[in-house]
Amino acid sequence: MTIAATAFVSSKADWYLMRATGVVSLVLLTCVMTLGIATVRRWRPGRLPRFVTPSLHRSLSLLAVVFLVVHIATALADPYALVSLAAVFVPFVAAGSPFWVGLGALSLDLIAALVVSSLLRRRVGARAWRAIHWAAYLSWPLAFAHGIGLGTDASTLWLRGLAAGCLVTVLAAVGWRVRGTKRAKHLEPRPAPAVVPSRPVRRPASAQRRAAA
Repeated sequence: MTIAATAFVSSKADWYLMRATGVVSLVLLTCVMTLGIATVRRWRPGRLPRFVTPSLHRSLSLLAVVFLVVHIATALADPYALVSLAAVFVPFVAAGSPFWVGLGALSLDLIAALVVSSLLRRRVGARAWRAIHWAAYLSWPLAFAHGIGLGTDASTLWLRGLAAGCLVTVLAAVGWRVRGTKRAKHLEPRPAPAVVPSRPVRRPASAQRRAAA
């Protein structure tokens, strides 16, 4: 096998691995977002303990990070992807498909901020961590648009079906979260009205003298 043929086979292997890890990352991020909403709603599967949901959420989050790292490494290794190290983190500076690659960079930046803030949660404080966590919800639609808009297999039936399933799952989870928030506000006890003490009725002096007599 010639050097050119070897390079071609290696490039094809990088492309397949890059696309495969990208698709798996999207599925894992979908599961992570859904389980994150389920954790907020304090949902548990069947009769299992309540800690199962947040534990699974953390485990899948770590697994998603691993697949993202492999996805980025193969994109950097593939010469046809035209993705530089700067384009991985800085949005819209890639040589090829800067818009779609930039959406992936934005998603990665939000995920990285979430991971770092979670590791330093005691130092950043609960309020800052919560704000970053809310902002990280944008990472999923950005990753979704990145995966659909980029790649030669984005128009295939199987990928469209998989993307549609991920989209329906996230929309259903968000709708469940919104309904739960509205219901909680509706069931909040309303403060009782303040009781104004009534003033004593003063009787005329003549009535008081008759009562005393």
